[in-house]
Amino acid sequence: LSCPDTPLACAAKYGILSPLLLRIRRQMKSLNFMSENIMTAPNARRTGSFYDRISDLYSLTFKFNGYGRSLEKYFKENPVPVPEGAWILDAGCGPGLLTLTLLKAINYRVNLVSLDLSLTSLHKARETVNKEKTRARTVTFTQGNLLHLPFADGSFDFIVTSGALEYVPLEKGFAELSRVLKAGGHLVYLPVRPSPASFVLETLFRFKAHAPAVLAAQTERHFEIVKDHKFPPLHPIGWTKSVVLAQKR
Repeated sequence: LSCPDTPLACAAKYGILSPLLLRIRRQMKSLNFMSENIMTAPNARRTGSFYDRISDLYSLTFKFNGYGRSLEKYFKENPVPVPEGAWILDAGCGPGLLTLTLLKAINYRVNLVSLDLSLTSLHKARETVNKEKTRARTVTFTQGNLLHLPFADGSFDFIVTSGALEYVPLEKGFAELSRVLKAGGHLVYLPVRPSPASFVLETLFRFKAHAPAVLAAQTERHFEIVKDHKFPPLHPIGWTKSVVLAQKR
């Protein structure tokens, strides 16, 4: 096949992309992407604006990869290791799908805080959670930067994060998450694994996917890795992500 256009355009031309990916491609044209490590303090205001613009695009990709269904299955098989009344942070909550998954997975009272740099994403997250009428009151939404979390040391028993560490210097990101986590508390993060599929996402969202060895080395500066979960081959989320459970030393 001969095609002078970009790879995504060629894929669309020859019917390789689904209608959903075509919609994603159209939305890409309206975005002015930023460079890597855009969540550093001097760029925080511009970064928030960037995330505001890509919020809809994130939601579309989550629908495509079955993000919610796969995570619900994961937490059903791997219950969240916290007691009733625990404090949980979703750091970089985006449109709120991980927050909602936690609410569905935990059937007892907890205090859940969902943080994101983008006000648009926080609004969408609140809307997502409010659909679960009986659970919305257990969530607090707050704007903040992953590298400068607005919480005291040791505030949380459990932290989850997805799609945020790829935008920050890993050492600083893990150090800040460790700071606000209690000793013995657990961290669950969903790293993007380098792969052909993740290369497309890196192009879409201008983030940095880190090699597993690099992630492990940075994680172990503050945590002990308990489990690295691989999704089943037929789960699209598994083409780009895994789930790492770690415990603060």
